[in-house]
Amino acid sequence: MPTIKIYDPALCCATGVCGPSVDPELTRVATTIFLLEKKGIDITRYNLGSEPQAFIDETNIQELLNTKGTDALPAVMVDGEVKLVGRYPTNGEFAKWAHISVSELTKKETKSKGIELL
Repeated sequence: MPTIKIYDPALCCATGVCGPSVDPELTRVATTIFLLEKKGIDITRYNLGSEPQAFIDETNIQELLNTKGTDALPAVMVDGEVKLVGRYPTNGEFAKWAHISVSELTKKETKSKGIELL
């Protein structure tokens, strides 16, 4: 099973999905990570604002920050190798790294049955 680590820029909260104007890209990433976790994929997300030690502890990420600054974030590592710098992965990339079908990362809407009032 792959290990996926996402190194986020400083966000207002763990997912960045908060505040008055939510970035739809951050919402997509948070949803995809949730779906991957439900499938048992080892995926971890680090926020520069609240977990700076994780960026220091990972030599590859520290080097990226030293050479490119925070423009290198977000950065993604898969099994210890930097796979993506400066943007979030597409669902296709997440699926490829997790060895699953991209369709498995599409949250299915469930229709609730209405209650009929008399």
